[in-house]
Amino acid sequence: MKEEQNNATPHKAGFVNIVGNPNVGKSTLMNDLVGERISIITNKAQTTRHRIMGIVNTPELQIVYSDTPGVLKPKYKLQESMLEFSEGALTDADILLYVTDVVEDPEKNKEFLDRVAKETIPVLLVINKIDLLKGNDELDNLIAKWHERLPKAEIYPLSAKEHFNVENLKNRITELLPPSPPFFGKDAMTDKPARFFVTEIIREKLLLNYDKEIPYSAEVLVEKFEEKDNSIHIMAVVYVERDSQKGIIIGKGGEKIKRVGIEARKDIEKFFDKSVYLELFVKVEKDWRNRENKLKAFGYIE
Repeated sequence: MKEEQNNATPHKAGFVNIVGNPNVGKSTLMNDLVGERISIITNKAQTTRHRIMGIVNTPELQIVYSDTPGVLKPKYKLQESMLEFSEGALTDADILLYVTDVVEDPEKNKEFLDRVAKETIPVLLVINKIDLLKGNDELDNLIAKWHERLPKAEIYPLSAKEHFNVENLKNRITELLPPSPPFFGKDAMTDKPARFFVTEIIREKLLLNYDKEIPYSAEVLVEKFEEKDNSIHIMAVVYVERDSQKGIIIGKGGEKIKRVGIEARKDIEKFFDKSVYLELFVKVEKDWRNRENKLKAFGYIE
């Protein structure tokens, strides 16, 4: 009897890849869809540097969401690898979510958009941040513009921040998923190890606490992650490119790096539901964003 039921409703699974330009709300949408805080969210552009998977499981389906760095024209090797993560998302998706917002020019990064327009898989165009619009006329005009640009795409106006219309998008994704066994274990939440989320949380605090180029020149490496039943001991290094940046990160009397450590520790404790002892150090690794061996060590190049 159980076999007949399984044959009638086969298990569904698929990869739903989220792409778009920087700062349109891809990470906020990803976290809303997954129901867990997987991706960095700040109001600064280029906060996501890796391709990050968040996995949703029910008995009937498995959705593997993938958040990618914002599409940009690379200025250094780190951004080249970030663009490769975004372009790779076009090649292995079952469903593509192209995210834009209410202020973005539809022709920004035209070449990437031209590739999206040629996709044969389902493309769901998300117009995010519609809570910023003043009336329906503005939205109608935006939908018309985007329909002209991506005629095959289904358009979903929503606000990820306000959770408006996200459920409709989720339902459509479920409908479009192909029949397939799960790709990951049913208890999996992501494809990334625990250390990765520690680095992302610390990196988020760097983005929130420092201005201009400083957080973009910084990278975090977890050198020790010792987990016990109720606690975790973490030792992490913040790498910067110049001695002057090291001084800014540390701050007068170590005040700035101490604040980063306190804020990061609180979020890490929430994430793992354990008490955390966090040690932070700052080191200089000159011009790391353009050095292939360092990009490999930080996980940007395989």
